[in-house]
Amino acid sequence: MGLSKEVLSAIEECGYTSPTPIQAQAIPIILMSRDLIGQAQTGSGKTASFTLPMIEILAGGRAKAMMPRSLILSPTRELAAQIADNFKTYGQHTSLNAALLVGGESIREQKRILSKGVDVLIATPGRLLDLFEQGELLLNDIQVFVIDEADRMLDMGFIPDIEKIISFLPFQRQTLLFSATMPKEIRRLAEIFLSNPKEIKIEPPQGSKNIDQKLIWLTPQNKKRALLKLFDDEDIKNAFVFCNRKRDVDGLARFLQGKNYSAKAMHGDMSQTIRTQTLQDFKDGNVTFLICSDVAARGLDVDAVSHVFNFDVPFNAEDYVHRIGRTGRAGQTGISIMFATTGELKFVEAIDEQINRVLDDTHIEGVKTLSRDDAVNSESDSNHKKPRYQHKESRPSRGVKDTSKPQKSSQKSAQRSQTHNNAHNDPEIIGFGDDIPAFLKR
Repeated sequence: MGLSKEVLSAIEECGYTSPTPIQAQAIPIILMSRDLIGQAQTGSGKTASFTLPMIEILAGGRAKAMMPRSLILSPTRELAAQIADNFKTYGQHTSLNAALLVGGESIREQKRILSKGVDVLIATPGRLLDLFEQGELLLNDIQVFVIDEADRMLDMGFIPDIEKIISFLPFQRQTLLFSATMPKEIRRLAEIFLSNPKEIKIEPPQGSKNIDQKLIWLTPQNKKRALLKLFDDEDIKNAFVFCNRKRDVDGLARFLQGKNYSAKAMHGDMSQTIRTQTLQDFKDGNVTFLICSDVAARGLDVDAVSHVFNFDVPFNAEDYVHRIGRTGRAGQTGISIMFATTGELKFVEAIDEQINRVLDDTHIEGVKTLSRDDAVNSESDSNHKKPRYQHKESRPSRGVKDTSKPQKSSQKSAQRSQTHNNAHNDPEIIGFGDDIPAFLKR
């Protein structure tokens, strides 16, 4: 494929013998210095598809102080750190150096590294802009620019930052864009900033055949009980447990810890030091259950994860694919179990469409479960309920006197006055009377 002996030696030491489909198609194109749009799901090996050829392209030069030679943008700190690990592994027999710029780490140390010169700069958009605007970084020597997980960048609101960063880059450069999906906004970005790109699309395996996917319908009150029952019944080596909201991540982690399970929380509001240590504890086997938000749904590569639990149905069907992709990796098998309540039918149906199959209902012995029919009936009942509030067109317009009903404002005032007098004189009515405390007067 045109890779040097040094790179091939590093690949062999990792135990890899043949490229994945995205690697086989992307590496030769990138080595030809062409712009590229690569569409592939998580776990497809796309990180190596751009890190390996970048090492070849950059091998013959040397970076200047504050002027990196290549830039990779990543949506999350964890994914950025994983890309940096890839460069360290694959470039171990070369003299190239990589730097990681992410929030939650010492900015002073990052400035020091930049001042020495960096061949490969891996960054999240926010911290990169911070250092650029402080004058600690110049981007006019970038030869290769990579946007990784572009659709995730869109979800997290980073597109304006990416457009701003691109405005600082030299016009003559090679641009590589990788994304699991191709929304209109990402397509627009590619058309503006890439020059005659070659497009590669690797179709994901339909329904992830190496993952046993289960769906359990429950009431919200039974979800924790069901989770504990599955923890006891399933042969779990380790597991990701995904929640939609950060507060639920923390709450579920505390609940499991209170039940003496080895569990830790991880989400975007935590400091980078805590997130890094938590992930390392999970990788080392010191933590069995990682309770997390979608910050852990993409890019994180943990060996031999046996289970993925979706405690909440993801709002986005594509996130389901990314979540369950934490298990069943590298040809291994895995188990995915998702809890759903009757109000989440539309999200479940969107997932069915995304994976091109209908998830079958599963039941838990000893726990009251529901069925898809219950969800369908519940939705039908809610659609036929009488509206609680009168439609605005049937209400009198603001400022127009409604003559259909007698005006009772004077009667109501008289009633309120009489009620006040009764409350003051009747000893059976408990209240403040006329002696209102000062804090209520304010």
